[in-house]
Amino acid sequence: MEQVHERAMKLPVTIIRGGTSKGVYILEEDLPKDKNEWDAILLRLMGSPDKKQIDGLGGSQSVTSKVAIIKKSDRADADVDYTFAQVSVDKPIVSYKGNCGNISSGVGPFAIEKGLVEAKDGMTSVRVYNTNTDKIIEEEVKTEDGEVVYDGDFAIAGVPGTASPIKLKFVDPSGTLGKGLLPTGNAVDVLDVPDFGKVEVSIVDAANPLVFVKAQSLGLNGGETPDDINGDAEKLDLLEKVRGLAAVKLGLIDDYTKSAWETPGIPKMTFVSEANDYTTADGKEIKKENIDLLSRMMSMQKAHPSYAMTGAMCTAAAAVIEGSVVNQVLSEGTDTQYIRIGHASGILECGVDYAEDTENPKVPKIDDTFGFRTANMIMEGKAVIRT
Repeated sequence: MEQVHERAMKLPVTIIRGGTSKGVYILEEDLPKDKNEWDAILLRLMGSPDKKQIDGLGGSQSVTSKVAIIKKSDRADADVDYTFAQVSVDKPIVSYKGNCGNISSGVGPFAIEKGLVEAKDGMTSVRVYNTNTDKIIEEEVKTEDGEVVYDGDFAIAGVPGTASPIKLKFVDPSGTLGKGLLPTGNAVDVLDVPDFGKVEVSIVDAANPLVFVKAQSLGLNGGETPDDINGDAEKLDLLEKVRGLAAVKLGLIDDYTKSAWETPGIPKMTFVSEANDYTTADGKEIKKENIDLLSRMMSMQKAHPSYAMTGAMCTAAAAVIEGSVVNQVLSEGTDTQYIRIGHASGILECGVDYAEDTENPKVPKIDDTFGFRTANMIMEGKAVIRT
């Protein structure tokens, strides 16, 4: 960072819309070598804690309060290392637990823009090592004349207009917590939720750990809009209780009531139901024959306005686990190379490559999960960080 005066520094930043999220992308070399200093800088950068983030670059939602920190990799299997930081909007918390697939889709373009990866003619492959999950993501970015091509005719639900598609393949995505695809060893667990009762869940870890529950088990139908969910304080509390209990089961915390503070980002709370007609948050009608399941995700204790990319990757993996909550609601005959998730903003298509695990036939070996996103570079410049 460039010192402006005793109490202020200028930090080079790039703002990129990655998928249905927007984040600040930073070269690791521009941050202090002491990572203990990062939190204070990122909180100041985004304007947290403040529900409006009025004094920073954050956009007052979890999907616009994200940071990607990137450097050239020393690994033989990666071009760049990428660390994801989820900056809480209204709490003085920066979480490095888990990854964001939408923000991941901007890493390839950023790496090319900054000269960390040389642009090829037509398509450039960028191998990304995510430090949060200890996993490799392979990205294919359209390039011409040494530059990233952002314009295109590919549309994703939750983003206006069209852009150039970016393919993301999450290689060997299982076990980001080091406990395998099914970290509890079960396709279905039963949680005893205080003041509610017993709830069946599937805790699956691929790309990110998610806890899946049937919408109907919580008095929901799966077609709710983010406003429906966020406007119901009792449902928000119930969803966080379930997530907190899953976090305890994963060994992330000891007390489920402290989940929002101690592990706000993972596991990601997701409720699913069988395909049905529904209306998106912006009023678009989706017919059940065009989707394979309904799903809604939570993000930092609020409803996700669309769907997390890592969430889609984990949903795809869960879909092929016999007996899992996702597998139970999936439409019969679904092509697992083309799973269509109906979410609050529309439809997200994803796929999974897998094989039978000879040692444990009931749990498939996930070779990779994949999907398509778009990205757009919005600005680059310097942010003033006052200390």
